[in-house]
Formats: sequence, structure tokens, C-alpha cells
Amino acid sequence: MANFIAVDLGATSGRVAIGRVTTEKIELEIVHRFAHEIFEDKDGAILWDWKLITEQVLIGIEKCLEQGTPISLAIDSWAVDYGLLDGKDKLISKVHSYRDPRTFPAFEELVSRLGKERIYQDTGIQFLNFNTLYQLVSAKSDESYKAASKFLLIPDMLNAELTGKISTEVTNASTTQLLDVKKRNWDYPLIELAGLRAEMFTELHEPGAEIGTITGFGALDGIKVVATASHDTASAVAGIPFGDRDSEAYISSGTWSLVGIESDVPVTSKQALTANLTNELGAANTVRILKNVTGMWLLEECRRTWRASNEEWTIPQLVDEASRSFGFDSLIDPNDPRFRSPGEMPERIVAYCVEKGINPPRTKGEFTICILRSLAAAYQKTISEIEEVTGKKISTIHILGGGSQISLLNQLTANACGVKVKTGPVESTLFGNIAVQALSAGVVPSLKVARELIGKSFISEEFTPN
Repeated sequence: MANFIAVDLGATSGRVAIGRVTTEKIELEIVHRFAHEIFEDKDGAILWDWKLITEQVLIGIEKCLEQGTPISLAIDSWAVDYGLLDGKDKLISKVHSYRDPRTFPAFEELVSRLGKERIYQDTGIQFLNFNTLYQLVSAKSDESYKAASKFLLIPDMLNAELTGKISTEVTNASTTQLLDVKKRNWDYPLIELAGLRAEMFTELHEPGAEIGTITGFGALDGIKVVATASHDTASAVAGIPFGDRDSEAYISSGTWSLVGIESDVPVTSKQALTANLTNELGAANTVRILKNVTGMWLLEECRRTWRASNEEWTIPQLVDEASRSFGFDSLIDPNDPRFRSPGEMPERIVAYCVEKGINPPRTKGEFTICILRSLAAAYQKTISEIEEVTGKKISTIHILGGGSQISLLNQLTANACGVKVKTGPVESTLFGNIAVQALSAGVVPSLKVARELIGKSFISEEFTPN
């Protein structure tokens, strides 16, 4: 049995887990969970509590060590956000959340000046106002940007904190809209056109690369740190037990819903640009052709608003209410920019419906069924776009992550898309994180074999269209 530690940081919570790889399956044990939230500082910036995140990750690693020494440790997280380091590799900037609206002016100016075709031709990345490209452009007047020696994405910031090694993992780098997806290297001509400082961009490493060993953390010292596919969606897709990859799609369902396919080559055609598809790099030299759809963020933000009024609703309670409001059929566009920022989500949904001449939801069940139906409709639209651009015909959709536990959403997705839906693994990101480490250590010979082990490690449900 080979043991590995996986650190997975999501946009509302983090987990530290042990993965035990045998010849029969991969066993996961989540040793430490913690919640974290974005907050607004006195200057109005929307930030991550980086101190809390770092402290909780260290606590989790310490708990894992109580069960033995691992072969290695690897970290994955959400994409696009970063920190700025000085010449001594110390963090000197705030760690902004991608939900900070500071990026809108930079997004509009840069896209207008350079044109979507120029930005997309090499990067192949979906246009979202919070991509790292626009975050960095919006930060150019900040003192921390002017003083910075390097910038690192979230997993690489933690790698640097633990090992002192400065490098950027390529799957996460591909989400920045600053990477040439065909060359798997930084798009330096675009960096220059955007007016960014090329010297801030570090060397790149691939999933499976050895970063270094933990140093300066007492009992943790000596643990080998390797790179997984450090964008959490890249790890999640690495954790899918595909049957026939050419006819199967996936939805990584959490705060965001990432809807896509795995490919050997990127697609950056005009048709792909028109559909606003993204080409993000994956483990084992793969490409994830997908689209970001706003996911359970909508319902979580509704819950947060209701909680502030002393109404505590769990997801299962809301899904039960939705089942009783099944006849309510109003739809919203989950990707409307008004839904990206935190706060007052029910009011925003009502305002959207009023503006569009749609019957607005009133009860908790109506809000929930409206959100779930709207997500399923958005999934169908995205799957159709991917089929048209790639020429593939999708027969099965794998739904991964926490959202895969919502049977009503799974059934609505099967109905809307007209294909079979298979659930799980719920912990696909942790499975994928461990799989890449096992591949790096030579414990498994290929990603295909690792996926076969994952397929034996959980129970999947199937949903067929009604």
C-alpha cells in the first residue's frame, strides 16, 4: 500500500486527505476539513483569508502525519487567483478573490484594444472578466505590483511557502489567459501587448514534477512535495473513470459547474471563440475543452442571504422544497454577470426575472427549482456547443463533485441533455490529485490504470432521460 497526502482547496472550503493506493483500488480518508469565506476589507477589496487557509492546511498535514509518513504531498486549488512576491519570495500583496469587481474596467479596455481574436488565438481561453490576465492589468497601479519580483497562483504560493521553490504548474497557468495552450508555455507576445512585466512570470512545471521537500516546519520537514494537476478541475477530470472518452463528457459540479470533454489537442477555431469555449491543460498531456457555468454558487448565496435573516436552510431541505415546486418553470441565465458578485442573490434573481418579463420565484422551493432547472438548461446548451465545435457526439455525462449528490439536478440534467448521466466520484478532485502523485511515484504505470482503480473505488448512480 502506498500513501499520499492530497490538499484540495475549494472556493468555500478546504480538505486534507490521505490516499492509500493498492492494486485493487484507491482508498480516501479525509483527515481535515475547514471552511473559509471571502471578505471585504476597509478599502472595499474582496479578499481571501490567506493566513487562515495556510494555517488550516498545516493543521491538516500534521494530522495526516499521525498516520504515517507519505510518499509525497500535492496541492490543488481553484484557478486564476494569485499573490505577488518580493525579491526575497515573501508575499507583499493582498490575495484578491476573483469575485472582486476591480477587473471589469481592465477587461473592457484590453479586449477592446487587442480584440478577442488576438487574445484567443494562442490562449484558447474563455473570456471571463476575472481571468488572471485582467486581474494583473487591473493591479498595475498598485504599489505591490510595482515592487513585486514574481507572481504565483494559489497552489504554487503554498508550494513556495512549504519548500522555498518558485515555479508555476502548467494546468493552472493555462487558466490565466496568459499561456500559449499549444506550446504549453507563457504567451510572452500577449504579455507584452498587455503591458505586463515579463520578468514576473516564473518557470513552468508539468503535473507529476517534483517541487522539493518541506523545510522549516518542524515535524513536517522532509515530506516530498510534487505537483499534481493543480487546478482543481484538472485534478477532478484526472479522477474520472472514463469508459469511452470520445463519447463522454463531464460536469464538475460545485461552486462552478465546469462542463466539457477531454481531448488530446486544443481547439482554438473561430467557431470555438464564438462559443466562448476554453482550452485548459490537463494531466498526462491532455486538454480540457470546456466552459464555465455558474454553479451551486447561486443556491449557496441564496442560503447565505436567508441565513442573515435567521433562516437556516440545508441543501437537502431546499431540494425537498424544490420537488414540491416542480411545476414552477421560470429559467434564468446562470452566467449573467450580475450573479457573479456576492450578496443579495434572491433579490438579483427576482430583478432579473422582472427585467426579462419572467414570472419571478417567491418561495424557497421556487428559487431552488428555478436555479436547478436553469443549471440543467445551461449544461444542455454548453454540451450542444461542444458537440458542434468538436464534431463529437456525447452519449454519457459524468457528474462529479458535491453537486453530483443532488439527485434532482442529476435527473433534470439527463432530461435536458437527453443522455445518460453517471454520478461520481464525489471526491473526484482528491482521487485525481492522488492519481497524479501515484503516477509520478511509479506506483501506477499510466493515468488509464489509475482511472481504472478509481472506478473500483466508489459506487456510481445512473440517471436516464424521462
